[in-house]
Amino acid sequence: MTSAQRRAREKAGTRERILAAARDLVVRHGFDAVSLRDIARAIDYTAPALYTHFRDKHDLLAALCDRDFGLLRDSMRATERIKDPVARLRAIGRRYVDFAFEHPNQYRFMFMEPWPADAPAIDGRPDGSIRHGDPDQDAYAFLKVAVAACIKAGRLRAEFRDTHIVTQVVWAAAHGVVSLFLTHGHDPWVSFKRPRATALKLVDAALRGMERNPRPRRAP
Repeated sequence: MTSAQRRAREKAGTRERILAAARDLVVRHGFDAVSLRDIARAIDYTAPALYTHFRDKHDLLAALCDRDFGLLRDSMRATERIKDPVARLRAIGRRYVDFAFEHPNQYRFMFMEPWPADAPAIDGRPDGSIRHGDPDQDAYAFLKVAVAACIKAGRLRAEFRDTHIVTQVVWAAAHGVVSLFLTHGHDPWVSFKRPRATALKLVDAALRGMERNPRPRRAP
C-alpha cells in the first residue's frame, strides 16, 4: 500500500467515525441540539478538523442521509427479480421492516428525527448525493414505482388509484409497528410479542385491503 493509499484509507475511516458519532448524537439529542464541536468531542477530534471532511453541519447531515438511505434502497432493490407486482410490493415491505430491526439507529435517524426546517435540499448536490425522484437512488421513488405497477396491472381496487396515497399507506403500515417498538419496546405496560411478525402482518393487511381479489395467504 502506498502512502497516498494509506492516507486515503485513514481519511475514509475518520469520515465513517464522524458519521457514526453524528448519527448517534442526533438520535439521542436531536439535530438542532448537536454541534460539530459535540461530534468532534465524541471521537476525540478537533472541531476545525471536521471541516476537512464536511463543509458544515448540514453537509454532514446530507452525507449521512446518502449513506443510510442508500442502504435501505439497496436492500429494497433486491426485490426487482419478483415478477408479480403485489408479491413484489409485499417483499419491499418486508425488506423495509427487516432494515428497521437490523439497523435501528439508522432507522431512528432516517424516520424518527424531525427534519430541520432550515436544512437545504439534499438532491442536486454536486458530490454524488441521492437524486430525488430517481427510483435507482431514491427509496421512496422505488416504492412508488412498485405501487404504480400494481395499479397498472389492475391488481388494486378502483378507489386505490392514487399512487402517492397507496405508497404512503404501505409506508405507514410498515412504519407503525416498527416505530412503536423502537420507542416503547421496553415499556413495562405493553408486551410486544414478535414485533417483526406483527409489522409484516400489518403490511399484509394493508395490501389485502387494497387488492382487487386478494389471494389466500399464509401467516408470515
